[in-house]
Amino acid sequence: MARDPHSDDLPEPDRTDGAPHPRDVHILRGQPRAEAAFLEAFNSGRLHHGWLLTGPKGVGKATLAWRIARFLLSQPGPEAAGGFFAPEPPRDLSTPPESPVSRRLSALSEPRLFLLRRAPNEKGDALSRDITVGEVRKLKSFFALSSADGGRRVAIVDAADDMNPAAANALLKLLEEPPEGAVILLISHQPAKLLPTIRSRCRVLSLAPLGPEDVGTILQENGIEAEDPVALAELSGGSAGAALRIAALDGEGLYARLIRLFSTLPDLARSNALAIAEATAGRGKEGQFDLTLELIDLFLARLARAGATRQLPPEAAEGEGQLFARLCPDPAMARTWAELAQTLGIRARQGRAVNLDPAALVMDMFLKINDAAKGLRQ
Repeated sequence: MARDPHSDDLPEPDRTDGAPHPRDVHILRGQPRAEAAFLEAFNSGRLHHGWLLTGPKGVGKATLAWRIARFLLSQPGPEAAGGFFAPEPPRDLSTPPESPVSRRLSALSEPRLFLLRRAPNEKGDALSRDITVGEVRKLKSFFALSSADGGRRVAIVDAADDMNPAAANALLKLLEEPPEGAVILLISHQPAKLLPTIRSRCRVLSLAPLGPEDVGTILQENGIEAEDPVALAELSGGSAGAALRIAALDGEGLYARLIRLFSTLPDLARSNALAIAEATAGRGKEGQFDLTLELIDLFLARLARAGATRQLPPEAAEGEGQLFARLCPDPAMARTWAELAQTLGIRARQGRAVNLDPAALVMDMFLKINDAAKGLRQ
């Protein structure tokens, strides 16, 4: 069985909390261009062996990779192409969920598929921090074996960003000398960090951020009714995965509280600030802590961008536009906020590394934001 070993006691590294695994999602929202580009290559007989699926996290890269894998493994092999009795070219990448291929992929029991992802560590009690060269060697062995029916074989690398240098170089050799009938689908959130030679040997499929309508539809499909899909799309950067997490933690409500708090700048309402900060501390509050830091960073980035471009984004919370206009009236102040965002980002990473008290860290960030706002009075 061509799959990576994975303990049932460990979370799947390529799955977003609160969402189904991409192999179980059969509808891809908001990415018609990427899907059409792959289908055109397939139907024209110019199917590349390596495909690099890029874009922000949560926009559907893994869903598209699994959709392509189901499609390829359901189609006649390359040897069946052409001839008087050749089948009609497919019009989309859909594969019925009840098909044998779909069922085998969902169960990770398809012998013509290899899933390359972070595996359990040597002790088996946690996931490895990266994809190791040992896992890539298993992929090489998979391709070295004859496929079940002499047809295509597919590998999904999720995510290529997780490969350590040795693993990346080992995969590069596969891309340089691809096995017959092999298609390798690499998922990357930050393709600029990959080896240039890996990028050059792949055809790129760029996936765009999702719009409010697609974000709202995906949330609804996962049992979540979004009160304001536009706000969630703004907060999540058009990422369905991020939108699911934000909705699950009431990120909309938290961001609205942050906007109300920052509306008191430069005379910070300390009692309100302390209440938000204290909500991040304690056992089981790790998700709330992370989300609070992310939303503070997002606020500063949106604020700086609004001032630099002189354009207000769609509001992610009531009063945000008016607040941006007041706090960032010119490009000079935009630079101040951008520099502060960078400084606080470093501070947050250092605080996490030394296990600084979450409430103290968040409160310190609020005070530094208040100090920066005092510059508006000068």
